[in-house]
Amino acid sequence: MASSSTNMPKESVVEDCGRRRTSCGYCRSSRHNSISHGMWAHSLTVDDYQALLDRGWRRSGSFLYKPEMERTCCPSYTIRLKASDYVPSKEQLRVSRRMQRFLDGALDVKRVEVMEDPNTSTKTENHPRPMSEESQAAGNDDKDEVEKSLHYLSNKIDSVIQIFIEKGEFPSGIQLPKASVNIVSQGKRKSLANGSDDLLYSSNIAFQIAASIRRAHSCDKVGNDSNPSIVCEKENELSPKIIAEKLVASLDPTVNGLSIRACNGHINFYASSKHFSLTGSGKIASIPKKSRMEHDVGRNGLIGSQNCQVKRRKLEIRLNRSSFDPEEFALYRRYQVKVHNDKPQDVTENSYRMFLVDSPLLQVFPNGDSTVPPCGFGSFHQQYLIDGQLVAVGVIDILPKCLSSKYLFWDPDFAFLSLGKYSAFQEIGWVKENQVYCPSLQYYYLGYYIHSCSKMRYKAAYRPSELLCPLRYQWVPFDVARPLLDRRPYVVLSDASIPQKGESSLPQVTDDIMGREFDDGVQEDANDVPMLEDEETVDSESECSDDEPDLETTSCDDPEIGDVSKVLLGIKGSHVKYKDLRGAFGPEQRSYLESQLRRYRKVVGTVLSERMVYSLG
Repeated sequence: MASSSTNMPKESVVEDCGRRRTSCGYCRSSRHNSISHGMWAHSLTVDDYQALLDRGWRRSGSFLYKPEMERTCCPSYTIRLKASDYVPSKEQLRVSRRMQRFLDGALDVKRVEVMEDPNTSTKTENHPRPMSEESQAAGNDDKDEVEKSLHYLSNKIDSVIQIFIEKGEFPSGIQLPKASVNIVSQGKRKSLANGSDDLLYSSNIAFQIAASIRRAHSCDKVGNDSNPSIVCEKENELSPKIIAEKLVASLDPTVNGLSIRACNGHINFYASSKHFSLTGSGKIASIPKKSRMEHDVGRNGLIGSQNCQVKRRKLEIRLNRSSFDPEEFALYRRYQVKVHNDKPQDVTENSYRMFLVDSPLLQVFPNGDSTVPPCGFGSFHQQYLIDGQLVAVGVIDILPKCLSSKYLFWDPDFAFLSLGKYSAFQEIGWVKENQVYCPSLQYYYLGYYIHSCSKMRYKAAYRPSELLCPLRYQWVPFDVARPLLDRRPYVVLSDASIPQKGESSLPQVTDDIMGREFDDGVQEDANDVPMLEDEETVDSESECSDDEPDLETTSCDDPEIGDVSKVLLGIKGSHVKYKDLRGAFGPEQRSYLESQLRRYRKVVGTVLSERMVYSLG
């Protein structure tokens, strides 16, 4: 491997593409309102790409782009998180626990149909797609099956109640209500204590029975005035809590793949078997058909259950250098079609290669001197396999200061595992673990944060995060930047007054509030949008003549920016500073080239303009 790298270029070589207008992948405007600077990178050192990231650039394959913040429709702020400071939210911890339960066999979901990806990404965070007739019919069937299941469980409770009446444990002379088992809403599950995310159904029949018995006993008090303690004793013995516990004790605790528990007077049913699955709408699918779930109530009131052997699963996470893998492409294609509703013919191997396989980053291999992690630096595909099956792939760049998350695609059948959140959790953990080998590796970059796009705000749920100021390229805490972004999409973030050490003028945001605003019951992928589709290159001179001032790229008051003499040019295989080549151009060519170089020097910075090679062909 080392010998093959000796002939590789050692410097960054880029080709300026000027300004570009494209249709926006975030707001989906029909107009070409997304404006960015673009460059093709023939080669790029990891240090130079790290520096470009810290000036608001990103890559799509070998194409580099930087939003023109004050003019584009959806200003995109680079967002990062210091891994050692990461404080996971309740929802992020819940995702990790859910994965562990799935691997342990405690959460076994056989089949998941995803109508819309709960993993929010830059291509799915728009509007819900209409359901097909087949999907609507399947949804109606699911509702019917759920209703049958609820009716079945209610009948089973009623059967146990009847046995208790016959045995004299419940009064026989009063009319007791019929049991009713209901679905527990997702919002209610979230409001309950940890461990309630698998709660499916619940019944409050114990409260109704206790109330009926209490009313009957209150009528008996008149005839028991001589000994009221008898009535009180009976009431205490049949409180809702005790009644629920009695009923649950006579129902098998894992009836029909459900775990049944009494909780403060409620009879709760939890998912614990392969018989259950989540539908795309987040509703709970039904119990298996009656032919597979018939059980008899014996004389002792116990409902028999099927014995289900727990099957443990193995999760493997593999880190591979970026390269084309047919299995990965097949998963990517399925993901794009199922989740993003792309047409199969549009998801080509060539477009996949250009977007997620091609990379200009020059690989750096470990050298044992504590400056490079064991895997080295460069572009990687991180594979997630469960029992050998590829279920997700994270496309990442590992750089001297950070792990930069680029894209994640996953198997739609495993959407219930929230693989977007889980992969982010793992990637942050990877950064922390590898700081031992590479102390400079401290940050996790999540791509772009877009405050004006509500579905992109989830990235701020990874706390405490920072946003990059688009003018001065300083990092600003999100809690400082947020009030400014609430007022308008484009803000010079570094204008915010940042408190000195010891001061605390920031609003205290609780974990619950962060969960409601940023998680919103969805998963997410820190994904970028392919930047090579539907583009329109804009002539820079015509752009500079617009009425709206171009604050970011035409202001050359800084003499360092205006002085292009030190810009490193590449021409016919040679590298030379512009000042040494200036005389080779005529007046018109020189004027045009210098305007291009000033713009280039402004958007990449003076240091990079003198280090990277600006290719002239």
